[in-house]
Amino acid sequence: MQTLKFDKHIFICTNERAADASRKSCGQAHGMDIVDAFKKNLKARNLAIKVRAQRAGCLDVCDYGQTLVVYPEGVFYVGVELSDIDEIIEEHILNDRPVARLVLDKSKY
Repeated sequence: MQTLKFDKHIFICTNERAADASRKSCGQAHGMDIVDAFKKNLKARNLAIKVRAQRAGCLDVCDYGQTLVVYPEGVFYVGVELSDIDEIIEEHILNDRPVARLVLDKSKY
């Protein structure tokens, strides 16, 4: 039986495209703000579970704004703002309840 190194793993898109690209991008600047805020918030909580937040390349749902995915569930969040981080941690990371208003509606993608 394989064990996971982390109980939850958060991948935050920091992909940046050229200004004239046909698709939107999460962007290094905004993406790294989200990464840093997740790391700071998680560390401050001194959690009993093992959680890692890190930057990632394109998650291929670019049209919906800042994107991240939480594993092992594979829940994609879109349109994420700094103000959403506490809610994602409290609801999803700590209580296994995805934040419905931010979850990617796969039927529209």
